[in-house]
Formats: sequence, C-alpha cells, structure tokens
Amino acid sequence: QVQLVESGGGLVQAGGSLRLSCAASGTIFSINAMGWYRQAPGKQRELVARIASGSSANYADSVKGRFTISRDNAKNAVYLEMSSLKREETAVYYCNAAVRRGFGTAAYDYWGQGTQVTVSS
Repeated sequence: QVQLVESGGGLVQAGGSLRLSCAASGTIFSINAMGWYRQAPGKQRELVARIASGSSANYADSVKGRFTISRDNAKNAVYLEMSSLKREETAVYYCNAAVRRGFGTAAYDYWGQGTQVTVSS
C-alpha cells in the first residue's frame, strides 16, 4: 500500500504565504509525476501544479508567478510554496502521486487526505 500525508495547511491572511508538504510512504519503486490539486466548497477539484520526475513543472494559469512546486526524490516528497494568497484560494489542497510499486509495473495515482488552506481578508 502507498500513503500520502500532507502538512502545512492553515489560516493565513490575504497576501500571505504558506508552504505545503507531502510525503509518500509504503511500497514504492518509483514515482513519476507528483502534484497538488485543490477543491473549494461547491467546486470541482482542480490542478494547481504538477512536477515530473525530472523536475519539469506546470502550473494553473491563476497561480503562475506566485506558487512554486518542488520535490525531493530521495524523500518521496513534494512541496508547494504559495505566496500572495487570495481569499478565493481557500480550499482543501490534495497531494497526488503517480506511483510504481515494482519494476515494470504501471503507475497508479494515489491521493492524500487533504489539508485545509483558509485565506482570510
């Protein structure tokens, strides 16, 4: 089994910063892409940022220039540095990883339990 555990969420004022962390553990051979998604109340889950195993990253247009995704392959971890946060970015943020559990096996998506980020005015 594979577990993803997020941390770092919380309450922040608009314009402030937060750093989210996510660590994967369990039976892991390798991890392809890792990413962060978010889901606000009444809205669909959306991609925030995603980073490949080679560290190339892509971002939602709304966060470009303000958020930075990074990963530590040795720790099976992914991070999201968020700055200039806006009230409308209040959401549950989920970590995602495409994990291969053995040599020659397909990669499957795993999700964390989510961490709440609340941006106040």
